[in-house]
Amino acid sequence: MKAEIIAVGTELLLGQIVNTNAQFLSQELATLGIDVYFQTVVGDNLNRLQESIALASQRADIIVLTGGIGPTQDDLTKDALAALLGRELHIDRLAMDHVENFFNSRGAHMTENNRRQATVVEGSTPLANPTGLAVGNALSHEGKYYIILPGPPKEMAPMFHEEAKPWLLQHALTNEMPIYSTMLKFAGIGESALEERLLELIQNQSDPTIAPYAKEGEVTVRISTKAHSEKEAMIKLDATEEQIRLLLPNHLYATEDIPIEKAIVDLMADHGMTLGVAESCTGGLLMERITSVPGSATMFLGGIVCYSNQLKEKLLNVPHDLLEGDEAPGAVSAEVAQVLAEQVRMIADTDFGLSITGVAGPGYSERKPVGLVYIAIAERGKKTEVHELRLGGNRESIRIRTVKSLLYRLWLKIMQSDKLQQDS
Repeated sequence: MKAEIIAVGTELLLGQIVNTNAQFLSQELATLGIDVYFQTVVGDNLNRLQESIALASQRADIIVLTGGIGPTQDDLTKDALAALLGRELHIDRLAMDHVENFFNSRGAHMTENNRRQATVVEGSTPLANPTGLAVGNALSHEGKYYIILPGPPKEMAPMFHEEAKPWLLQHALTNEMPIYSTMLKFAGIGESALEERLLELIQNQSDPTIAPYAKEGEVTVRISTKAHSEKEAMIKLDATEEQIRLLLPNHLYATEDIPIEKAIVDLMADHGMTLGVAESCTGGLLMERITSVPGSATMFLGGIVCYSNQLKEKLLNVPHDLLEGDEAPGAVSAEVAQVLAEQVRMIADTDFGLSITGVAGPGYSERKPVGLVYIAIAERGKKTEVHELRLGGNRESIRIRTVKSLLYRLWLKIMQSDKLQQDS
């Protein structure tokens, strides 16, 4: 079946809020085997809203509307659908009790316009709102299925899971096969390079389907198939995953939708490995990414943001003649990156020490170009690795890509480490 999502609200058109509801609903509908072909955003205008619903009814089987069901005069979603279908609006008694109880329990005065939140379209099934006040609606009309949900995501998502999804399964999806998907996460390779490696598979795909898409410093591949059961789906998904794994053995870091920092934290924590970090141009971004992962306290012992040469010298014992002087390579150099990684590893007494030093911009530093960055990995008992990066983009992009590049190389080192091999 085909679906269209209509997000209602002038604030969406003005860019005052981001339409995260469409992303959530598209993902959820896909798991039910429903293909979303169109997403529409329309303002709080009765005529334009009716036109949008009418158009969606011509090209979709299921129309999901979010927003515009609050207490004010510009909340017009139910009015528009009722008028378009030639149906009346009326107060649902249970929904009205819910609204009244909310105000009574707080000793607050309920204004008359709050009654609008309890209205339902004639002939529809009310969808209870466990986290808000406005009741949702679900109804079928001339072979089409309409779902009305609240706009706030904290109300919309629970209502979809607890009310709308069961209604769809009972009324609209009795013959549909669900879609099953596997997410593969890659690092250390760009989207275009990854696609080139997988080109033959992608060109010959029919079932399962393969879809790559990129974020900054990472690439995700979604493998999807329709099947009658999870067991049937996994046979197909596993076979395709193995083909991809053989083509990209050094870049696939996870078979679930997680960032590479979580994969690293989990690996190091599971195998009793520890980490220390010294950062210059990224200003703590690497440490922020690591410590944002629950459980990182078991493997991350700490780090130093050493922006200035003085701190590099005083806290991490970088020799002065590496940092300054006519013959000095300077702070942005392979030599300094190596010392930083080795020193922070020794000071923290960790298995791995990481370092970053470079020019994030917008201007040159030490007469060195924006985007020149050195990263290093010191491992206990092993030779330190230093890598030169030449990155494009703005300041923030350079910082993010630096962190992701270093995390990828750390992941490779961990996978090749003696301790991991012994534990495995």
